[in-house]
Amino acid sequence: MQPVSAVAPTDPDDAGQADESIIVTGTRTTGMRAADSPAPIQLLGSEALQRTGSPDLLTSLAQNLPSIQAQAFGSDLQAHNLQLKLRGLSPNHTLILVNGKRRHGTANVSVAGGPYGGSAAPDISFIVPDSIDHVEVLQDGAAAQYGTDAIAGVINFIQKKTDHGISANATGGQYYDEGGETYAIGANIGLAPFDGAFLNISAQKKRKGFSFRGDINPQAVNLLQKYPEIGKLPGYPYTNRIIGDPKIDQTVVNYNAGYEIGGFELYSSGSYGHKTATAYENTRPPTTVVSGAGTKAAGGVAGVPFYPGGFQPQENIQETDYSFTGGIKGSIGKIGFDLASTYGKDFVEVNVLNSANAQLYRDTGFTPTNFHNGDFFATQWSNTLDLTHELDIGLSAPVNIAGGLEFRHETYGIKEGDPASYYGGGAQSFFGYSPNDAGTYKRDNFSQYLDVSARPVVDLLVDAAVRHEHYSDFGDTTVFKLTSRYDFSKAFALRGTVSTGFRAPTLAEGGYSGINVGPSSVSGVLPPASEAAGALGFGGLKPEKSTNFSVGMVFNPVRRLTLTIDAYQITIRDRIMISSSFSGFTGNRCPAGYAGSNAGACLPYDDDRYKIYNQLAVLGAVNGALGGSTSIGSLADATSIPSYVLFDGANRATDGSVAVQSFVNGVKMRTRGVDLMANYSAGLGSMGDVDLTFTANYNANKVLSINALPSALYSSTANPGLTGLIDTGSVVELEHSTPRFRGTFNAFWSWNKFSINARESFYSEVYSLETARSGPDAGKLIKVPVKSAFLTDLEIGYQIFAPLKISIGANNLFNQYPTERSKEFIRNAQLTNGERGYSTSKYPTISPYGINGGYYYARLNFKL
Repeated sequence: MQPVSAVAPTDPDDAGQADESIIVTGTRTTGMRAADSPAPIQLLGSEALQRTGSPDLLTSLAQNLPSIQAQAFGSDLQAHNLQLKLRGLSPNHTLILVNGKRRHGTANVSVAGGPYGGSAAPDISFIVPDSIDHVEVLQDGAAAQYGTDAIAGVINFIQKKTDHGISANATGGQYYDEGGETYAIGANIGLAPFDGAFLNISAQKKRKGFSFRGDINPQAVNLLQKYPEIGKLPGYPYTNRIIGDPKIDQTVVNYNAGYEIGGFELYSSGSYGHKTATAYENTRPPTTVVSGAGTKAAGGVAGVPFYPGGFQPQENIQETDYSFTGGIKGSIGKIGFDLASTYGKDFVEVNVLNSANAQLYRDTGFTPTNFHNGDFFATQWSNTLDLTHELDIGLSAPVNIAGGLEFRHETYGIKEGDPASYYGGGAQSFFGYSPNDAGTYKRDNFSQYLDVSARPVVDLLVDAAVRHEHYSDFGDTTVFKLTSRYDFSKAFALRGTVSTGFRAPTLAEGGYSGINVGPSSVSGVLPPASEAAGALGFGGLKPEKSTNFSVGMVFNPVRRLTLTIDAYQITIRDRIMISSSFSGFTGNRCPAGYAGSNAGACLPYDDDRYKIYNQLAVLGAVNGALGGSTSIGSLADATSIPSYVLFDGANRATDGSVAVQSFVNGVKMRTRGVDLMANYSAGLGSMGDVDLTFTANYNANKVLSINALPSALYSSTANPGLTGLIDTGSVVELEHSTPRFRGTFNAFWSWNKFSINARESFYSEVYSLETARSGPDAGKLIKVPVKSAFLTDLEIGYQIFAPLKISIGANNLFNQYPTERSKEFIRNAQLTNGERGYSTSKYPTISPYGINGGYYYARLNFKL
């Protein structure tokens, strides 16, 4: 069964009773049915997840639930840890639970712009799909019930508790056109180690190959005659292979266990996984020029004799992720309790392969080809006590009172890489993390909540929740939620919620640091609360605050038919994003008012044309981040910034640049939308059974205001829009990278040994802005769309004999690709100029259904 108000039943004859399933998410009342939920919640059964044909849990969720969008492509480190967004908000706004317990976040924070920027949400690829009984998706703000991160909603993965049986599956597939060869082997076993106990173990081994969806590299073609070894690079002339999927090899084991003794239940669950992932970075051609104090390059750097044709560097991570939960629950008298402790850790080792440090080679005659660039780590230790008590005060039903305490300790840190990775210009394609970037950040959180649910009359349910939180680094906050539902009859009910929310910045958002020193530039990200960021006027991050409203209806006109419609509005203040890039020096355009020794080399500055922040404060901030003083009066005082970035051999300004970003409280934004779900299941007699589901989401994001720049930064009076805290492109991606409308119709038909699952999805247009390179609008921002599209998924299954079933299928059956970027306004100019960027600009990577086209697969299922 597809996303409905309940879990898919095991027995097809019970399909119409699916909404009788008991839920645990979004309510503190024991035994509540999905059909009676006062808040919008969709449930997804394990079989529906498997029928997507993908061994990737993120993809399976996004294909089934229109309100969830999976990130299609990530640059640099984000390629290895794609995220999901619910209702078009940040991944950080969705709380991930496993068996109702908070899952720890990833150490791999995204430093990209747009809606995924700053994301450090849990990596759900470390949850084995075979371990899942069902998924409960609460599409409602729930910060007052569960705490920070639950502004958009909650996704709760409920794991299997069976104590018998064994199942296994093997899946293989690839993209229609090129790459993405995938195989996955999964298994689940239920055991009863002794009387009253269960142990359920799941494991998955999956491997996925590279894909490539770019174009030829004109730079390589133009340089072939001068450097014939370029022709020997893999894929020539498609030598720049950064656009596509990384290669992934991942092994994960999950367990879930329980033991009933003396009226109590001892329980435990955990996971351990290791991921090796490798992604191509931009190719480096052999076009090195050595001059004076530094090595400068046009379009890339090789500069070492063992790469006569340039090289194709790769970024590699070795990620280890584990978690453990232990607890006891039961009742003492009339008070139910659940006491639990959960510890989780994510560790990411970052490496660069097939690369070089050209400046190290120039200075010493030696460079490694493989580099250890540094490590990230994140931990979370949560301890919770939940209490429930029913109190009869003469209403139509006893009042359910729930309360609890939570203590959480979190850490995040960066460890420096090998010195060769950050020496001089650093390892090509990914500059290593230096001692200036390294650090460890910690905080504690203590919270208390109270939740009261009552039925003043039989048909009216009212639920009120309040939560107080204290953060060791952000102080105190109190948030509220009021939920109500009125059943006019067995067939029709109205429901609504109003709530406030609060999200403290993740430690990764507050602590990430990465300053890259290139052959002609210095750029990167400053920690918001650092002294360097303080030189720009930043004083650290503030928490986000939100207000949520929703109203909806539940309609059950006949048995086996369910219809729900819920409208919502979410307003977020001080939303955290990556800022615009602040430049203190670009080319030979020096800071305004500069009168240093090389002032005569500075060209006149035009703020509207060059769109940079021309203040010495930026140079001082970068200088401080590299270990020098943040107070400088001229370029010559920036002694920690390599001189070859600022001056050439004649002490004149060069074509280098200095620019930085930081995570900031960027915007106030509003999200409005409607969720719709309709499900009908029926028996067809001798023709089997059919289950029909239609789910849809309308979602509109709007940036209401952009926070002001700190006073130390320059703001254009002629055109303030060009010098904003958040750039126009990021604002447009916030508003328009999520489809305004997405609908999915799913039909599952089973008959004797045969089954067919057909899914038709519609995605409305999304778009971003880019600068036109040619045509009448050259130099202006133009719309780059991914036009609306229908995608068809199809799977056919056959039960060979009782334990064994074979399925074949295709996702994106008709091989639909996103709209190509305009050749007339963008790509023709790149091709004419011989730019490497032509190779990476074929498809917009904001595509909500990816850039790889169709995927076909086969799967074997074995079950005893």
